Amino acid sequence: MKVAIIKYNAGNVYSVYYALKRLGVEAELTDDKAILSSADKVIFPGVGEAETTMQYLRNHQLDKLIQSLKQPVLGICLGMQLLCRHSEEGNADGLAIFPTDVLLFNPSNNEKVPHMGWNTIKPSQEPLMKGIKESDYVYFVHSYYVPVCPYTIAQTDYILPFSASLHKDNFYATQFHPEKSGKVGEQILENFLKL
Repeated sequence: MKVAIIKYNAGNVYSVYYALKRLGVEAELTDDKAILSSADKVIFPGVGEAETTMQYLRNHQLDKLIQSLKQPVLGICLGMQLLCRHSEEGNADGLAIFPTDVLLFNPSNNEKVPHMGWNTIKPSQEPLMKGIKESDYVYFVHSYYVPVCPYTIAQTDYILPFSASLHKDNFYATQFHPEKSGKVGEQILENFLKL
C-alpha cells in the first residue's frame, strides 16, 4: 500500500510520518502531484495558519490536486479545517470539500483558547471510528472549530459541542491529532489505512 503525506509549509507533518512508521507503514512525505495522485491513501496533516497555508497550496497548485483526489484522504487539525469552505482564521477560503465554515472559539467562564489537551469524543458508527468508545480520549490543540454539521462523525464538547471528525465521500478528517493520541489514535489511523 502506498501512503503519501502532503508536504507543505505546515508543522507537525513528521509526527504523522513517525506514527505511521510505528504501525509498520513507510509513508512518503511529498508535494509531487503524480505521487499524491497515485497513492492508495493520502494524509493532509498540519499545524499552522489557514490563510498563509491556503496561499501556499494555491501557489503550488496543490489546492486543485487535493480537491481532485479519489482515494481515501485524511485531513488532520489544520488539514481538516482547510478541507472546509471558509475559515475565520485570516478570513481564508478553504477547499470546500465540506460545505461548512471554521469558526473562532468564543471563550466563556474560565475556559481557555486555544483548546489544548485531552478530551473524550462521541463517535458514530463510521468505519473511521471503529472500536472507539465514548470514554476514549484524544489530543487536541486548536483555536478554531467546525460546528456540528451533517458530515460530523464524532463530536467533542469544549466551550460548545463541535465536530471532532468529519466524513464526506472519500474525505475524512479529525480536528484532534491521532498521531499524538496514543492507542486510540493508532486505532483511528489503522482504521483509515483499512478503508
